[in-house]
Amino acid sequence: MKPQVHDLTLDELRLFGDIIGRLEELGPIVDVRRVVLSDLTRLLRSDFCVSYNWDAEKGMYADPIAVNVDSDHVRRYTSWYQHNDPMTAQLCKRRRATLVEEVMDRPALEKSEFYNEFLAQDGLHHGINVFVFDGERQLSDLRIWRTRNRPEFEMRDKLVLDAIEPFLCRAIKRRAGCATGLTDRESEIAQLVAKGCTDQDIGRLLCISLSTVRTHLRRIMDKKGFSNRAELAASVAAAGTPPPS
Repeated sequence: MKPQVHDLTLDELRLFGDIIGRLEELGPIVDVRRVVLSDLTRLLRSDFCVSYNWDAEKGMYADPIAVNVDSDHVRRYTSWYQHNDPMTAQLCKRRRATLVEEVMDRPALEKSEFYNEFLAQDGLHHGINVFVFDGERQLSDLRIWRTRNRPEFEMRDKLVLDAIEPFLCRAIKRRAGCATGLTDRESEIAQLVAKGCTDQDIGRLLCISLSTVRTHLRRIMDKKGFSNRAELAASVAAAGTPPPS
């Protein structure tokens, strides 16, 4: 019998359902990490989260999206520390949500350059990671952290991440290989228009204001030469993605 998550408040249970719903609902050109990462950080009662995609051709992590982690931290990881990282490869091999301490004991971690010169500099202390795979193909990851004065992650957090991972995998696979002539945000909105979403629906799903939705829509129409959203929706539906530039 599989272990079950019991330590979820009613609000957290609703948040969990909302995250799953978004992962299932958003279309193939939406980078769903941008939409759910902040809520996922809250659900895990954590302080920081960074997600990287795996670039198989280059053999490195890329396309970072971060919550409460500054851009310099992310830049230092992508440019240097991912090549001098003593634990991520071992975490990745687990193929399930894993505490950092399960692959590197705390005393060894705290003696490492990676901890002292990188993690601790920005307050990252207790960590849990999950890596997203499609079969044997690595796609993405979630790296979630708490500060030193917070409790360690526990089984509850591992179970939540393992429950979300299949939905995240499906959402990322829908996006893979999808190319458009629009910005990421414009592409997301174009796909949602094609699904019949109203401006209000789009604002709710993407956590942006109604005026921002309409500004993006005007830019999409200008770029693509459409006179109305029906033409945009028809073009997206016919091509499977928004039409190329």
